[in-house]
Amino acid sequence: MTQPPHTLQNRTVQDSKQPDPTAPKKRQHPVIAIDGPAGAGKSTLAAHLARRFGFLNLETGAMYRALALKAIENDYAFDDEPPLMDLASRTRITLEPQLEGNRVLLDSVDVSRRIREPDVTSAASKISIHPHLRAWMVQQQRALGEAGGVVMEGRDIGTAVFPDAEVKIFLDAAPEVRGNRRYRQATPESTADNDRKASTRQMPDPLTAEQQHLAEEAVIRELKERDYRDRHRAESPLQPAADAVILDSTTMTLQEVLARAEEIVRSHLHVKPRDI
Repeated sequence: MTQPPHTLQNRTVQDSKQPDPTAPKKRQHPVIAIDGPAGAGKSTLAAHLARRFGFLNLETGAMYRALALKAIENDYAFDDEPPLMDLASRTRITLEPQLEGNRVLLDSVDVSRRIREPDVTSAASKISIHPHLRAWMVQQQRALGEAGGVVMEGRDIGTAVFPDAEVKIFLDAAPEVRGNRRYRQATPESTADNDRKASTRQMPDPLTAEQQHLAEEAVIRELKERDYRDRHRAESPLQPAADAVILDSTTMTLQEVLARAEEIVRSHLHVKPRDI
């Protein structure tokens, strides 16, 4: 199920005309920029706001993930920027907006699930530190969102991609909280799922409390390492835009975060949410 007709249906990296960032703003619809560290819940918030206000949800992080996947598949080193730039120039990434995030096509192949796996996530974080590659991605992201009517989430949307965005939200939370959320998202399975899987293969023994603690600590440690890379990279480091609204969700429930974000959008755009 796609977004309302005033938005573009699909947006493809290699097909987009590059906008002039110095040109006067001409878009008819606003841009909502959501930035923040890994595991803060940006994707969930962006998808909600896009549905609520009838905008297109463009997940820029999926673009880095897709390119990272292609680097993995072609055995490219993550620390060598020139070959990665060459690879990017020969890559076609298409975002097909759905009500729940984006369907991601890499050279016409659906990689929506594959790019969420840990090896791709890790690789995306490593390739994203390269300044020329980030500059290339910023150009693509500007082109994808230049028509407006979009919610774009990432780490430098409000500072580098759309510094003139009508709404800027910096979603943050303590790394321990983000790590706990990410760990819980990755581990639980419903009873029905367990029953179904048990019928086809032997289920692994459940983790002990100590093993669960160590696994969660590993997730938190990985998030802190990623935070450091994101905040200290040379090109577009992770930081709130000067005019962004800081939304710290450390002590907030998901519903409280969504409600507060809606208030921020309404106060900036003077619009009412749609019934969903």
